[in-house]
Amino acid sequence: MSQPTPDSSSTAQPVGPAQSAGAQSAGPARPSGAVEPAKSAPPAPGARTGLSPLQREAYYDPSVAERPELQVSDLHFRPQRRTLLPVSLFIATCLSTFWVGCTRWEPLAPQFASSWSHVGRTIAANWAGGVDYMVAVLAILLTHEMGHFLQTVKYRIPASYPLCIPVPFTAIGTMGAVIGMDGMRADRRQIFDIGIAGPLAGLVVAFPVLWLGVTRLDLGQPVPPDVMQLNLPLAAQWMMHWAHAGKPWADSQWVALSQLNPYFMAGWVGMLITGLNMLPISQLDGGHTIYALFLGRAHTMAKIFISLAIFYVVSNLNDAVMWTPMLVLVIFMGIHHPRTANDRVPLGPVRWAIGLASLAIPVICFPLLGVR
Repeated sequence: MSQPTPDSSSTAQPVGPAQSAGAQSAGPARPSGAVEPAKSAPPAPGARTGLSPLQREAYYDPSVAERPELQVSDLHFRPQRRTLLPVSLFIATCLSTFWVGCTRWEPLAPQFASSWSHVGRTIAANWAGGVDYMVAVLAILLTHEMGHFLQTVKYRIPASYPLCIPVPFTAIGTMGAVIGMDGMRADRRQIFDIGIAGPLAGLVVAFPVLWLGVTRLDLGQPVPPDVMQLNLPLAAQWMMHWAHAGKPWADSQWVALSQLNPYFMAGWVGMLITGLNMLPISQLDGGHTIYALFLGRAHTMAKIFISLAIFYVVSNLNDAVMWTPMLVLVIFMGIHHPRTANDRVPLGPVRWAIGLASLAIPVICFPLLGVR
């Protein structure tokens, strides 16, 4: 076995242990070819030692470290729905519609409202009619608004519960109902579904109620002078023609308050509210629908419609003057519908067909001449 030959060039000389920098004596030399271990850099002044990577970050604050991390869902604020106000308004609207039904739609008439004793006698004598009208008209209104509300729940659009509007001093006892919602979060398809669901749902109840009321009409009764009369929308005129074919008043376009029954009045109110809501302007149901269908072109259509409406009211002041306050209100609200969260979402052929067909709703439901 050969032995290595001692040689100064190949044999390392033993030396003592390595000394720190600045030492006076030299330490033992390392064998040739050995790699010296890397020396870790000393920590920077003020650096945190023994901490996790997150804790070493400059923005780390131990006072809030235990709080939950912000999520994307936290950026979408969903306000809690109030219940006291909707319930209070619903009860008030029940009372107001019940009262006008008891008075046969003359809530301020002296024979009914001149004293509390008159009020009590009126309710005792006509409570059944008041209940019928109250149930029928609120069924239409709430079905309409629940159509909107359920769609907002489906698409997770923040919205209030339906808010009924009681008006006990008018012939109909209410100005309908509304829901408040954050419509700017809805895209094109969602705003279409939310807008169209209310009128379609309301008409499912309003048409049978109106038909029941039409079948119980008898316009052969004499009409006292100076009694308010209601103009019949096209839908009611068609029902009159079918239900009372052959009678001399089957083609009548007006019905006096003294000839009404609770179901016809509730159905007429349902037609009025649905027809108004489907007008193609602003953020009415019709405004949602027309914008979802035609997007920017809906603004031009709204201008044309509002111009025709102003022309009609001015040229028929005697018959259409009652629509003036509403026309002014819509103009102040703004006749244009705002953009949705995403206008590029396609509607699809089914929604297009439903939307185009819904444009006929105000034509057949709206009583153009109102009252006289």
